Amino acid sequence: MADLLSEAEIEAQKPADWTVEGDELVRTYEFDSYLEGVGFAAGAGGLAEEAFHHPELTIGWREVEVRLTTHDAGGITENDTDLAARFDELAD
Repeated sequence: MADLLSEAEIEAQKPADWTVEGDELVRTYEFDSYLEGVGFAAGAGGLAEEAFHHPELTIGWREVEVRLTTHDAGGITENDTDLAARFDELAD
């Protein structure tokens, strides 16, 4: 099981556009069209499956909200900050 990060470690390791809400890292990505968001969500799902780490993805009109937490650890771990960075790379 991955170790929980401290608040200071989370702030130091989380990508810039992510926020902390409770025990989750959260970011909403915006897109020019609904289908671009769906495409991002599909790609994010593939990255998540490779990492065997499965976030909540909520697809809306021209946006996708991502919530990351490590359930078996009870909060945010390096698995979450690493996957957040990979999602940012995918979105660019």
